[in-house]
Amino acid sequence: MNTCCDLQDKLIFACSGAADVGAIADRAARQLSKAGVGKMFCLAGVGGRVPPILEKTSEAGAILAIDGCAAACARNCLEQAGFKNFSHLLVEELGFRKGHSPVDAESIEKVAARGRECLA
Repeated sequence: MNTCCDLQDKLIFACSGAADVGAIADRAARQLSKAGVGKMFCLAGVGGRVPPILEKTSEAGAILAIDGCAAACARNCLEQAGFKNFSHLLVEELGFRKGHSPVDAESIEKVAARGRECLA
């Protein structure tokens, strides 16, 4: 029988903000999810305190938050919901600048590669 969340599940929460760095964070998370590195999960559900989403998040084997900029919305959503044990990846720390970063395959792969390291 399947349960809500296998204890080995790795969940990925991404900023999906309007800026280019938010788009890179979102697309990198989607790439990681598609590749089976982890499962992209609903950040809005964490922020909205949706019980099944909070339950599944609390059962995860690993959590990665990917933020585009220093506002760190993904990290803050998780922390405000009571989650403390997770990896945090900030796109701007990889050399990208908000408003000046191309949302292209190379940028997305650079962030995805770091995400793979965080979840290894």
